[in-house]
Amino acid sequence: MAAGSSSQAALASGASPASAVGANLYAAGAIALWATLATLGVALRHVPPFLLTGLALVIGSVPAWPLVRQWRVPAATLLLGVYGLFGFHFLLFIALRHAPPVEANLVNYLWPLLMVAMAPLFLAGMRLHWMHAVAALAGFAGAAIAILGNRGAEAGGWAWGYLPAVGSAFVWASYSLLTRRVTPFPTAAIGLFGLVSGVLSLLSHWLLEPPVALQARDWALIAAMGLGPLGAAFFLWDKALKRGDPRQIGILSYITPLASTMLLMVASGKALSWSIALAAVLIVGGAFLGARARAAGH
Repeated sequence: MAAGSSSQAALASGASPASAVGANLYAAGAIALWATLATLGVALRHVPPFLLTGLALVIGSVPAWPLVRQWRVPAATLLLGVYGLFGFHFLLFIALRHAPPVEANLVNYLWPLLMVAMAPLFLAGMRLHWMHAVAALAGFAGAAIAILGNRGAEAGGWAWGYLPAVGSAFVWASYSLLTRRVTPFPTAAIGLFGLVSGVLSLLSHWLLEPPVALQARDWALIAAMGLGPLGAAFFLWDKALKRGDPRQIGILSYITPLASTMLLMVASGKALSWSIALAAVLIVGGAFLGARARAAGH
């Protein structure tokens, strides 16, 4: 399709220096907001996940309401947006409830490595260099160490909670790559993605979850989540991808897992263990190796 081909051509050509600086600033803003997501999710672990996801996504869509005329997008684009926004966050919140949050957060942040590994499958003209493969393997090794290193801390079905964390990583990586193949859409349409995803989540809450009473603190945290990592971050991320070179933006995105995990550990009062430290080194080190391969034009 023509739109997909032009997007992939833009991917290969890169961006002007001025545009790249602007794109990196947008990406840095999204990264800073995403670093708070896991900590907010843990603080709101008592809120049913469908309810939490729905309220935050609806709140996050509010800034785009005045631009509703720009929400006209093809059905396939809307479905992709719902898949990315709703699927990713719901799986992440489930993981944070059923696995140790620090380790689950590290597993979830395999998404930059999955973007590298899956790029040849989604985007024409790209291939998997050996450095990409090593980077992906290092990241998965880090996830395995994070999981196995915590085996003694949980009894019974400790392992299943990591599955939604892997799922959330796959959803966000594939969503980010597939946005390069659909018909170009205005950034304001991200508000439509969030609103539809939020309404679907609230409907799921009504059908599947018990009602709960939210306190004033809960509403404040949910508003912060909606306006930050589940709202503004999506708009910033989309603008970054539209204006800049995704390879350079990818380099910045690897800051996210380290910043997020450190913030989560500070908030939870958990001491740094050898397994978490080694997992972080492998994930971040593998990510930078993958970024180096892309910067070299492979």
